[in-house]
Amino acid sequence: MKKVFLVMALAVSSLVATAQNFTNDKAHSKLGFSVSHLTISDVEGQFNDFTVHLSSFENQNVLGSKFHVVAEINSINTGIEARDNHLKSADFFDAAKNPRLEFQSKSIKKVKGNNYKLVGDLTLHGVTKSVTLDLIYNGSVDNQGVITYGFTVKGKLNRNDFGVGAGFPTAVVGDEVTLVSNLEFATPKAK
Repeated sequence: MKKVFLVMALAVSSLVATAQNFTNDKAHSKLGFSVSHLTISDVEGQFNDFTVHLSSFENQNVLGSKFHVVAEINSINTGIEARDNHLKSADFFDAAKNPRLEFQSKSIKKVKGNNYKLVGDLTLHGVTKSVTLDLIYNGSVDNQGVITYGFTVKGKLNRNDFGVGAGFPTAVVGDEVTLVSNLEFATPKAK
């Protein structure tokens, strides 16, 4: 009986060890966006304070993994302080009432090779909607005993779906917002 229990305990512990949970390496991750201005150029920005949790990532198998993103609206950075303050105001994100954006993945489907569709709920400006994003698994590398995994997430969303900048016409601020996020997750190599 003791042998059966020991074998079961070892089997369970090996399953737990293979499904890993990570938090993004903040020094090598970016959560960025761009939107057209006056229909003639794009303004780019990013959220400086954000966290991405990657869970159930097993043996570099992306399917079944979960992504959870939380970004602080007050960390928005377009390189111009006056514009950042305007974006934080009630005219756009209304950071006082809606201090963060959140994304929780629901499913990942393989497209081809290392390309996937990432579906999840995005909560922004107090509104939650399902969005579909492109997810690319860039692989892994052993960096002096630390295994690092890389992902790129891209997508487009309509700011009007979330009520962001509702008082500004498309000719001033484009409706379509392009998202680009580069993420690294690292873990010490198993001995």
